[in-house]
Amino acid sequence: MRQVVGKPFRESRGRARRAIGLAGIAVLLPVVLAGCSLEDAFYLGWPRTKPTEQSELMMDLWIGATVAALAVGVIVWGLTFWCVTAYKKRADADPEELPRQTKYNLPAELTFTGLPFIMIFVLFYFTVVVQDDVTEMSDEPTNCTQVTAFKWNWQFTYSDADCEPLEGADGEAVTETGTSDYIPVIVVPQQEDVRFELRSEDVIHSFWVPDMLFKRDVIPGSEAQTQRFEVDFTETGTFIGRCAELCGAYHAFMNFEMRVVSPDDYQTFVDARVDGATTPEALEAIGQEPYATTSNTFNTDPNSGEAS
Repeated sequence: MRQVVGKPFRESRGRARRAIGLAGIAVLLPVVLAGCSLEDAFYLGWPRTKPTEQSELMMDLWIGATVAALAVGVIVWGLTFWCVTAYKKRADADPEELPRQTKYNLPAELTFTGLPFIMIFVLFYFTVVVQDDVTEMSDEPTNCTQVTAFKWNWQFTYSDADCEPLEGADGEAVTETGTSDYIPVIVVPQQEDVRFELRSEDVIHSFWVPDMLFKRDVIPGSEAQTQRFEVDFTETGTFIGRCAELCGAYHAFMNFEMRVVSPDDYQTFVDARVDGATTPEALEAIGQEPYATTSNTFNTDPNSGEAS
């Protein structure tokens, strides 16, 4: 009699262990297959370096939303596996021992309806707060750079605080223009209220510096289509920039590099550019690498079949 009673119990316990083991494998498998370290896994693909105050705010929002989603997931997964294990119908089960089948459960229905609305409201509130902070514009920026996108590269125009282009020794605007064999390097100061004004000459592009956790579409058209945003840089560094909008044959190679330097180095760099120095020469004047270090150029000759 003892063996007859113990066998179903052992089988049930074995099924529970297998279910827990499979759940553990399902959780660990994506991390193992991704080939990243445990520390990288906790960043969930987000950059570790966050050079602006806005990127810090967005990272905090992402962490909060992820923690909330994981908490809900753990509860749902736990209830699911518990129900599968505890209430699985067995071939030799007595019909009278089956769980009571309830058609309506008003408290449960109100709970499962009300809780999601509360969660949505909380997430919506914090999203709006962060969005307002990220898109806030000052009346007088400390620095301004005009960005012009075209197929398939970038032109940056150095401007004063009023977003009027700076003139070089030759009377022309001080610009940095990328080509098929030159990746443009844009230099900005580590200051608050650094403004970017975005325009496109042809199709829709997208200005994206992944480490800033922010991107903005660059739309062709009149002055009304000009996109503007500001960031507060909190640290110096070198960051890759990309076009994040499919814009044609060489979209994937439409890269640029952003150098965030100290205000003094920035002023030295701009003065050198105004005096007629090239970007590589001006970068060397402030102790920076003269050419881009985060990306390589691509040979656009269709007959070459190789990257340079």
